Order: sequence, then structure tokens, then C-alpha cells
Amino acid sequence: MQNTLHTESLRAALSQRGWTQKELAEQVGVSAQSVTNWLKGKDFPRPDKLLKLATLLQLSFSQLVVPPEGQPVVAFRKKAGTKTTDQHISKAMGIGSLLVPLVAFLPRLPTLRTKISLPSLAYSRLQSDALQVRNKLGVGELSVLGYEALISEFKACGAVLVPVLWGHKQQHKNALHILLPASDVTFVFVNLDTKLEDFKFWMAHELAHVYTPELAGSNEGEDFADAFAATLLFPEACARYAYEQVKQAKSIAGEIEAFQRHARHHQISLNTVFQQTRRFAAEKGLPPLLVDEKTIHQVRNRREPKMVSSTLFEPTPPEPAQYLAAASNIFQSEFFLALRRMIREHSTGPSYVQQIMDVSLRDSIALHGEMAR
Repeated sequence: MQNTLHTESLRAALSQRGWTQKELAEQVGVSAQSVTNWLKGKDFPRPDKLLKLATLLQLSFSQLVVPPEGQPVVAFRKKAGTKTTDQHISKAMGIGSLLVPLVAFLPRLPTLRTKISLPSLAYSRLQSDALQVRNKLGVGELSVLGYEALISEFKACGAVLVPVLWGHKQQHKNALHILLPASDVTFVFVNLDTKLEDFKFWMAHELAHVYTPELAGSNEGEDFADAFAATLLFPEACARYAYEQVKQAKSIAGEIEAFQRHARHHQISLNTVFQQTRRFAAEKGLPPLLVDEKTIHQVRNRREPKMVSSTLFEPTPPEPAQYLAAASNIFQSEFFLALRRMIREHSTGPSYVQQIMDVSLRDSIALHGEMAR
């Protein structure tokens, strides 16, 4: 089954510009019948025409193309300033296809999973959804949401965490989410070579994707995941408490110091605390904060960030055995256990490890050798 165009997005883009199908055909350099066939799903644009369509209509690949049923659905947690290209998407979908045979080696995953129905960016809905998850995890409104609770929730929802060492700058992503619709299995790759203060947010962001599979791969899904992650980690009760303390400071320096205390206590970024407190104040019609977003980012950038990998492993990079043990014991991941069984039963080679983990051949050979023992 081939890809088809997302006709609703295409027609909406045409309407917004006041173009007819004939005018679009002229702009793309094809016949009017070709455009008609695309909209009816009888044909699909060639790569150069697809790129021109996306450029003319200012639509992303995911907005323009409906993938075949059963095809992997991917989403990225991008690094700041990077752009997801069609090449990134194609590569991720290739990884998803290669992961299909590994599913048979995973243990049976839970079928009853937490889902957020009708996800919304509305403040009250976000607070309600986050509170329900916190109640499920046994975490109070003012309590620190720990890594252990987040990791356990991935497992409870049938998502397979895959901790990877992708480096701090080499990749455009800090996390990769791959849903295999045919088996209803989700793989979540999280980069350990990332800032410790941001890591919990990215974990919560990926958990939001697990809760909303129908939004996977969409811009709406990314927006909701960001908003939900911030609310889950620092809900209204925390924001109210922070606001009360911040307003007692009476100065920008005092406000920053108060925000930093909350960020350290909850093991999250200064920006998350600031943004959640600022939104709380706006929603409740309270006097605004003295400090602004630009100043918060300047404060964040003053110190050398601590990486998750350096916290877990000393020295870095870790030996394969240490890395695999951390994946299993700390992240409760079944990924490498399943991969070990696959390697031993089917003599799967290092190149497979390299492709599904998106690592260097040297690293894949070292990991393969440890798992093949």
C-alpha cells in the first residue's frame, strides 16, 4: 500500500491561499488531472513534486502525507534550533521497520494502559489530567515526581525504554518515539548525553506521547506533550507555592533565587518552574513576575551543564556490560534482554544493532560482543 496525500490539509491550504486545483497544478508543474488523482488517492506525487507541494503550501511531511496503515509512526524530541527533515523521518521509519522482528522476543506487554482521552491545552484540563496521573503514581500535588515513578509508568503502559548514548551535539534529537501499530508496541529512545536538568522533562514529554498514541507524529502531539510534561512535573499546587515565595522576594535577583530553589528541589529546569509559575499567575489574574524569560535563559546558560551520562557512568563512555546493566536495572528496559535473545537464537549480527540503535559500527560491535556471550 502506498502513501496518500492528506487531502483535508491540502484543501485547507488551497482555500487559505484562494487557489484552485488548476492553479496549484500550474505552480507545481503538473497537469490538473494529476492533482485530481492525488486528491482521490489514485496516484502519489513524485519526490520532487512532493517537495514542491510542501514548500508552496508550507506543510510539513506529516501534515501532507498519510502513511500506509501499519507503517511505523515516529516523533522526535528535537534539540533546540534543529529542524526535522524528511530524511530524518525516513531514517526513523526505517528503524521502526527493523524493530518489527524484535517484538517477538519481548515479554507480553500490558494490554490495559493509561490513555488521555480528548487531550487539551486548556489550563484546567492539563491540571486535571496531570493530577490523575500523579494520583495513579501515588504522588501528591506538592511532591517531587521521581524518575523511578516515571520509568515504572512507561513499563506499565507497555512502552519499551531504550537509553542510548548519542552524544551531546552529534544528533538533531534527544529522544525518538516509534509506535508500531500492527503490534501496538512503542519504543522510546532517550539520549543519556543530555543535560540532567532537562532529562526529567523529556521523560515526561515522551510519557505524554504514550498516553496519546492518536497524536503521535503530529505537531498537535508535540504541543500537548510539552504542556503536559511541564504540568505533570510542576502542577498548579507547586506553581502557587512558588508564586507566593517569589512575590516575597521584592527583586529580580530574589525571584531568580526562589525559582532556583524550586528547580533544584524538583530536579527540573529553571525554565520549567518559571513558565509554570508565570502561567499560574496569568490564569488567576495575579500581578506578573518581575523577572522575564530572557533573563531566566541567561541565568541558565551561565553554568556548565551536568550530563545524565556523566552522572550514571564514571568514567564515560561506560563499558558495554555497565551500560547494559544500567539499561536493565535503572531504566527497567526489556530492549537489550530481547536483543540478546534474538542474537543468540538467530545469530543476528552487529550491523542490526548499529541500525536499530543509530550508533557507530564500533559501538555496535562492542555491544554485540557483550550480548553474544
